[in-house]
Order: sequence, then C-alpha cells, then structure tokens
Amino acid sequence: MSKLINRMKKEVSALTPSEILAFNQEIAEIPDIVKLTLGEPDFNTPDHVKAAAIRSIENNESHYTNSRGTLGLRRAAAHFLHQKYQLDYKPETQILVTTGATEAIYSSLTAILNASDTVIIPTPIFPLYIPVTMLNGAKPIFIDTSDEGFILSPEKLSAAIEANKDTVKAVILNFPNNPTGVTYKREDLAKLARVIEKHDIFVVSDEIYSELTYEGTHVSMGSLLPEQTIVLNGVSKSHAMTGWRIGLLCGPADVITQIGKVHQFAITSATTNAQAAAQEAFENGMDDGQRMRAVYQTRRDLLVAGLSQAGFTCANPNGAFYLFAKIPATLNQDSWAFCYDLAKKAKVAVIPGASFGPGGEGYVRISYAASTEDLKKAIQRIQTYAREEAVTPIAQ
Repeated sequence: MSKLINRMKKEVSALTPSEILAFNQEIAEIPDIVKLTLGEPDFNTPDHVKAAAIRSIENNESHYTNSRGTLGLRRAAAHFLHQKYQLDYKPETQILVTTGATEAIYSSLTAILNASDTVIIPTPIFPLYIPVTMLNGAKPIFIDTSDEGFILSPEKLSAAIEANKDTVKAVILNFPNNPTGVTYKREDLAKLARVIEKHDIFVVSDEIYSELTYEGTHVSMGSLLPEQTIVLNGVSKSHAMTGWRIGLLCGPADVITQIGKVHQFAITSATTNAQAAAQEAFENGMDDGQRMRAVYQTRRDLLVAGLSQAGFTCANPNGAFYLFAKIPATLNQDSWAFCYDLAKKAKVAVIPGASFGPGGEGYVRISYAASTEDLKKAIQRIQTYAREEAVTPIAQ
C-alpha cells in the first residue's frame, strides 16, 4: 500500500466502486447467461449520423472547439428541444455540450454545491447522483417514493425542504426514471414546481430518456420552472450514441456560465467529430428515436406479460427501457441474494433493486435493451426458476 494512501481526499476514500458495474462484470463469465443488466441501446447509431462524423474527420476537424461546444451543435440542440419539448434556450448562452450526461451531472453538481449543503434525491434512482454529491462534501437526503408509485409527491418534497431548509441546495429529478421506467405527467411536475419556486434551490432535471416516453408526451421541468431548473439531455439514448459521449446541459445563462467553468477545467471541450455527429442527429434525425421507441415498447409489453406469469409485478413502465419488478413473495426478498441465485441457476442477469437506494430492496431492475430472442429466453428461464425455487411465504 502506498505510504500516501491515507492522504487522499476523504470523500474519495469513502466511496465504493459502482455496484452495478461490478455485478455485471462478475456474472459475465457465466456461460450462456442472458444479460439484462446495463442501460445501453442495442441499436446501431443511424447511418446518416455516422456519415457526418466521417465527413468531419475527412475534413480535418480535429482541433478543439469552443468549450461550450460548436455553435452549430448548440443551435441544432436548441431547435430540437424547442420542437420536442417547448424549451426555449439561447444556443449562445444557455446550452453547454458535455461529455455525456454523466459529465453534465458532475459539472452541474460540482458548480452548485458547497461542503455541508444537502441535496434531495427521490429514490429509487440512478446511483451516480449520490457519489457526486458526496465528492463535493454535500449530503444526500433520500425520499423513498416506493409507496406512491415511484412518483415524488409535493407533500414529501415540502417536508424534506422544511426539515433541511438551512442547507438544501438542490433537488434531483430523473424522468423517465432509471430504474423504474416511471415518468412524470405535467400535473405531477406542476405540483412540484409550486413547492420549489418558494425556495432558492436548484432543480437538476436529468431527462436523458425523454425520447423514450411511450404514452403521452414528455414534459420537461425546464418548461415549468425555467429560472431554477438545470436540464440534462443528450443523444445517448435517443440516437443510440452512448459511446459518442455527447450530452447537453441547459439552464439560465448566468448559471450555465458558472457550470461552464467546471466543465472547461475538467475536459476543455467534447470530441469534435462526435459533436458533428450529434449535430446531424438533431438536425436530420429528429425522429430517429421514435423508430427505436416502437421496438422498445413491444419488448416492454412482452416482458411485462411474461414476468406477470412468473408472479412479478411492475411499476407502470411508461418510459426508458427498464422494468422495476417486485420479487414474488415466494422467492428470496434480498435482491442481491436473489440476483446472484438467478444468475447461477437460471443464467439470467438482472440488477438488484437495493443498488438504487431506499425503496429498491425487494425489487430487480431488468433492462429490455436486448433482442426479442434474448428476452423470450430470459422469460422462459425466469418462469422456470420461479416455479422450482418457490417456497411458502412466511405468515406476517
């Protein structure tokens, strides 16, 4: 062990590696396993988007861009967000191009948080917000939403703000939600906005799955509370471009300028040819995500029906490409133990619900960003496992 290890930043030392990635790597060696673990589209990036990147390379566009991103991309993104979600952001001052939505999360929270601040995080939720909050010396305040259909209620939000009114700096929203697939309707968001607007706090609204909304239309928190909301989006899920690492960070101009300082010192600028590809995606692939969405919806319906026959119940998965399924009472309710056993005996890999914070225990997250053939195979194996491993539930 290095003699300097104990002099590392204490917030870093307190972190543990991603449980999801570690679990995924651990079970990957099981022969013939069907992996329904990671949230990555199984589609290829559209050809016209790839061609734009190739043209960029051939035109020797290999130098730094403006730290905020190319103006062409920011203009295309502004038009896309306006057409899709009635968001009005000035490309020159209110949009920042980031290295994926993950960097947008890091840069925004790093820019707004001081040590001893608190951040309200409704759970279950994508875990990344938690370590980034802690890295900045701030404290996450969890609100378990599992008893209200995985929707944050204005009553719970108001209570959490009042209980931490001297320290609360931000509220995290992620919708359509990872891991539940649940999303917010306009009236849900309007009620939250009425609570938040009474306080000088930020909303960090991660809407990266916005194009994968199945019934109804995605409503952005940025359209309801523009002066307090930092909107995160990008092309990773909408255009199957996870590896291109292009995200968007949008909000009030003065706030974006401050976040841009963290972004600039962290990465300088996003990859040039990837920005060209993203500009093409927004300009000429506005509806690329709809074709993928139709396939995902068919897979979702297949999986919901198959799991139901095995005794699993799910929250209403109206977006993203995940099911958050309640483990039947006849099976092990410890989600980690259940997932390891399912992987070993049934050769199906899903993610333990406990990884997503309070309210997640007793559930599993299942990604249907997988082929129909693999989903059918997984359903058959899970149904067999549920029959063979079932035990009489203990009386309450």
